Amino acid sequence: MNALPWLILFLPLVAAAVITLFSRRDRALSAGLSIGAVAAGFVLSLIFIGSEGWRPATAEPAVSWLAVGSLQVDFGLHLDPLSLLMMLMVTGVAGVIHVYSWGYMRDDPGFSRFFACLSLFTFSMLGIVLAGNFIELFIFWELVGVSSYLLIGYWFERPAAAEAGKKAFLTTRLGDFGFLLGILTVWVTLHSLSFHDLEQKMDASNGQALGALTTLAGLLIFCGAVGKSAQFPLHVWLPDAMEGPTPVSALIHAATMVAAGVYMLCRVNFLLDEQARLVIGWIGGFTSILSALIAVQQSDIKRILAYSTLSQLGMMVMGVGVQGDKEAMFHLTTHAFFKALLFLGAGSVIIALHHEQDIWKMGGLRKKMPVTFWTFLAGTLALSGIPPFSGFYSKDSILARALARQSYALFALGVVVAALTAFYMFRLVYVVFLGKERAEAPAHAHESPSVMLWPLRLLAVFSIIGGFIGIENIYGGYFPARMGEEGALSTLGQLLAPFREAPGAASLGLLAAALGFLGARALYAGAAKDPLPEKLGGLSRAMQNRFYFDEFYQATFIRFHDCLAGFAAWFDRWIIGGGVRFTHGFTELSGRALRLVQTGNLQTYAFLFALGVALVLFLALRQ
Repeated sequence: MNALPWLILFLPLVAAAVITLFSRRDRALSAGLSIGAVAAGFVLSLIFIGSEGWRPATAEPAVSWLAVGSLQVDFGLHLDPLSLLMMLMVTGVAGVIHVYSWGYMRDDPGFSRFFACLSLFTFSMLGIVLAGNFIELFIFWELVGVSSYLLIGYWFERPAAAEAGKKAFLTTRLGDFGFLLGILTVWVTLHSLSFHDLEQKMDASNGQALGALTTLAGLLIFCGAVGKSAQFPLHVWLPDAMEGPTPVSALIHAATMVAAGVYMLCRVNFLLDEQARLVIGWIGGFTSILSALIAVQQSDIKRILAYSTLSQLGMMVMGVGVQGDKEAMFHLTTHAFFKALLFLGAGSVIIALHHEQDIWKMGGLRKKMPVTFWTFLAGTLALSGIPPFSGFYSKDSILARALARQSYALFALGVVVAALTAFYMFRLVYVVFLGKERAEAPAHAHESPSVMLWPLRLLAVFSIIGGFIGIENIYGGYFPARMGEEGALSTLGQLLAPFREAPGAASLGLLAAALGFLGARALYAGAAKDPLPEKLGGLSRAMQNRFYFDEFYQATFIRFHDCLAGFAAWFDRWIIGGGVRFTHGFTELSGRALRLVQTGNLQTYAFLFALGVALVLFLALRQ
């Protein structure tokens, strides 16, 4: 059993290596290896958890990797309920997306390369999940960045995709720089990088082991989450990452990569003090409402979902900020199901419409694509927080935690985000699936093949039941106090648990979702075009243009960077290079002048010697 987690981790890496080196010309074998590796990982995860439980006896299997002075680094696995849950989720959701990709990418010339990159990414993400120390975590953290770069820029012949990959890679590096400084701060202060050791030291010191550096270390580590989970102000890379294939959007930007930042915060929550959590909560809350507002006026189906992801990630980070680590992980888990479902449903629509992504060139797809419609609707209801779908319970647990912590401003912000989420998601459903066809492509649309539909059905099931799994079996939910005393709840008891334990949060959250639905229905049922631009004017244009963050960065930071690079190039060419050229020229001219006196003639040397003696005598006698 101790070998199973190692197998789960390294099987995708082996698949990536074999595909790259041996089977790139065999499309079926490449897909089979990639799918088989992640599917085996999921099955082995179930076997391991079923045998060892959520708290295995050997929780820290490790081998010595690096020893330099007092620095002792092990390559090990950290096995606890948090990492095992993520291991199960990563292999499960990734496995479904791998199967879907077989149908979606079937005609792509780089089919084998795509699956090799998928396997490499899965290995990197599992490394983050199972890492036992900061160095191991950071290495896999960077591997995820490299893998995402390869997948976002998969269609590198398209300038937009190449730029999006570069933008994602460079933007996340900014956050990773702060993350690395935070790791160094922890090492210098506590002389350990093992999560187990660090948690023991922080517990023994009542959270004061880092002293005055506690808040600084927590915020520097949070920088890594700001980059990976695309929080403000580094949120600009995620929407552009939709240039990659739709399965990439589902895998990286719905279920796993962007969730890495939230997972990391929950993993190192013992390093976060009240001041750090306050900043984290407000950054998450601001990111959430900013992204929700932008999503309201987007017309690209994948970008709407991308900003929805940003908004939900902000909710999770806000949950961490109000000390709701379990609640954040609960929402992360349910979000993986319904957001992967929504992205794959969008991919089904895009394929049916010959890669059309503008929602205002769609319409009337409900009857032509019934499976896609009903599964997409299930994901929409889950994301909008409608009971009994999973998103209601996980989102409500964050709102309940904010209310319990008396963070009333963040609670109100979360309620507004809930209303906006329901509004833009039902706007999407009404425009894409209902009403009349707005272009020629929807008239000829047909349902996707079964290899793409079964993943949708499976994810739809988990989008419905995920809330029940989270409430009682995995976490006990945010509402466990009376549950534990009374024993297991009935199905009805689980359904009503939020209204029983946190009625204010549940009622207001549900009311917000209802208002969002009614607003979308009033504006977009049968609409031929978007009525909001006429009603909102400049605000609508600002939403469409993402509040001009990209333009602002282009005019300030990027221009400053270009000017600095230009100055550095000028300094290198004229100052550094000029100094080198002057030294070279002076040396060459001096050498030529000295070469003139090296005649090889004895009489010339005797004359110069005599001249030198005469000059010395003249100077000496003159004094």
